Amino acid sequence: MRMFVEPDDIYLHLEHVDFRKSINGLLAIIESELTLNAFSGALFIFCNKKQDKLKLLYWDKTGFALWYKRLEKQRFKWPKCGQLKHTNLSEQQLTWLLGGYDVVGHRSLDYTASGL
Repeated sequence: MRMFVEPDDIYLHLEHVDFRKSINGLLAIIESELTLNAFSGALFIFCNKKQDKLKLLYWDKTGFALWYKRLEKQRFKWPKCGQLKHTNLSEQQLTWLLGGYDVVGHRSLDYTASGL
């Protein structure tokens, strides 16, 4: 994924999020649940309950940018929460996640012309 900024850190929010939330709702999660600074230049990734949609939020020094990704047939393999609220990803793991691969296991999602 090519973005307009190079994120300092990449945080994967482990709990599922109500996707009716937009920038302000996601900012509230970052500040209250994760106790992180949303203005730090980090990229924050959220997933819906069905695990077929992602929202990516980051501060680009002029405002917040919100990116949205929806899978057509498959689901994202989302790590279990446990006691943690978030985990860090590398840029390579982010590329795998957005490219249709599992972050754990790295299995490609299969999209054929007949299936769409």
